[in-house]
Amino acid sequence: MKRDLLFRLLPAFVVFIIVSLFWVVFGVSNIEIIYLLVGLILGTFFLDIDHIIYWFYRKPNTDESRIVKTTIENKDFKSVYKLIKAARSSHNNLIFHHYFFQIGLTLISFFIFNSYSNTFILSFLLAVNLHLLTDEIKDYFKNPKFLQDWLFAREEKQLPIKFLKKYLIVFIILFTIFLFLLVKSKA
Repeated sequence: MKRDLLFRLLPAFVVFIIVSLFWVVFGVSNIEIIYLLVGLILGTFFLDIDHIIYWFYRKPNTDESRIVKTTIENKDFKSVYKLIKAARSSHNNLIFHHYFFQIGLTLISFFIFNSYSNTFILSFLLAVNLHLLTDEIKDYFKNPKFLQDWLFAREEKQLPIKFLKKYLIVFIILFTIFLFLLVKSKA
């Protein structure tokens, strides 16, 4: 569990270090750095709500869903996280883990990164983008077919596996632009 949690938080921690170093040089206040940290942490786990939606609304009558409901009622959130981690490979038809959501998120992110300077909102959005991107990269290297299945779920025509690398490169570039805009927002 600790290793999985570390893996999930490591990319956000790297972003935190990069942005913080720039902001310290630019003389950004400590409260802004705290907002950055809180936004990154909350954004890192936000997309896991997808699994809760799956259990409560998409497949509410499965044994797995009943176990999760009981676990949540008992406020055993550590076990809920373990269940999310265990179910990840079987949940390939989620709302937020989908290319259409990613495109919409990217468009909204462009608007917000160019219109707002609220550190919490920008860091939260950056972390949500990062979460989705790290899931995609991890699955691309582990099993590109699985990535294709969940990224293009509910679609009759899916992007061929040979183009997934180009798809990821585009979103890595876009993430890098968002990271630059976040740094620049307080420079």
